[in-house]
Amino acid sequence: MSSNQIAVVTGGSRGLGFETAKALRALNFDLVLIGKDAVRLQTAQSELEKISSPDSTLTSYICDLENSSDISSLIEKIRNNHKTPDVLMLAHGVMSAKMSKTLKTDLAEWRRVMSINLDSNFQLINSLAPAMVEARKGRVIIFSACLGRMSGPGNTGGLAPYRISKAGVNALVRNLAHETGLGSRGFLIDAICPNHSRTDMGGPDAPLSAEEGARTAIWLATRSFNPLGETDQEKTTGVLWEENQVIPW
Repeated sequence: MSSNQIAVVTGGSRGLGFETAKALRALNFDLVLIGKDAVRLQTAQSELEKISSPDSTLTSYICDLENSSDISSLIEKIRNNHKTPDVLMLAHGVMSAKMSKTLKTDLAEWRRVMSINLDSNFQLINSLAPAMVEARKGRVIIFSACLGRMSGPGNTGGLAPYRISKAGVNALVRNLAHETGLGSRGFLIDAICPNHSRTDMGGPDAPLSAEEGARTAIWLATRSFNPLGETDQEKTTGVLWEENQVIPW
């Protein structure tokens, strides 16, 4: 089995997930790439294979992260075919319908967004993170959003399923970080706001490229950590980050 660190990347066939996978590939991580669309996933894998990464491996799996049974099958494949992840990069997600205010959203739209943005993250973490905690190493990074903040700008209603699912992600991160010793046991979990990036969701006119939007996630996957350090960047986990800075949520 490879001695390289291994990263599992969801949403890896495009956008922020692909950019994150590309950077980790360049750092010689073994990659497990997860995507829903078989054609896009194969294209992403072919592009990543062009990046020189001596002795590293690259495996891709198709999975519909709205479907809990699909996720269970994926988890079984990861457990059977790969060692315990060093990095679990959860970069998948969907936006809710434009008119999805709380009193105008139907149950199907609510469940669709919650299943993908929140439930799937819980299922993957609940199944894969215990081995990371037991190994006393490992990092979980979840792509959240500033629209999920409970304070600050942009939190005054609308897009209810999306905003609330991302607020749930932030709470999940904080809760698990406290349950696992806030990094003192070698396990880190953090959320990031990638800001408005040029992806399928962000659109072509967003101010940041997907590469720029992924930078904080890559830093979290590779940063030095010391729970007795002096700065947030050295000692803090279980929070929401934007551009390598802790932001209130």
